[in-house]
Amino acid sequence: MLKGLGGIAGLGDMARMMKAAQEMQQRLAEMTDRLASISVQGESGAGLVRATATARGELTALSIDPSILRAEDREVVEDLVLAAIRDAQARAAERHAAEMRKITEAFGMPPDAKLPF
Repeated sequence: MLKGLGGIAGLGDMARMMKAAQEMQQRLAEMTDRLASISVQGESGAGLVRATATARGELTALSIDPSILRAEDREVVEDLVLAAIRDAQARAAERHAAEMRKITEAFGMPPDAKLPF
């Protein structure tokens, strides 16, 4: 008999661990799909520029209020666009982290456990 495996009982523990790992992998895949369908919105300039992204951080839309589209305001508009995109990305990261916490807690792991997704 191999030492450290606990005999036949050890094989049952291994099977449970493998089943739990497969379940976690399936839940992570489902979460990844769900994150692609969750939209978050970032904004800047009191809503004059809005950026929409998925919870995976993929930018999907950009809206610029036409009142700020003047040639002499080009640099301001560029800054507002960047700020809105960064805000959307930050909100996407927060939503992603919240979804990951749900999964790790469901498996009895610490909320800040680092998983590959």
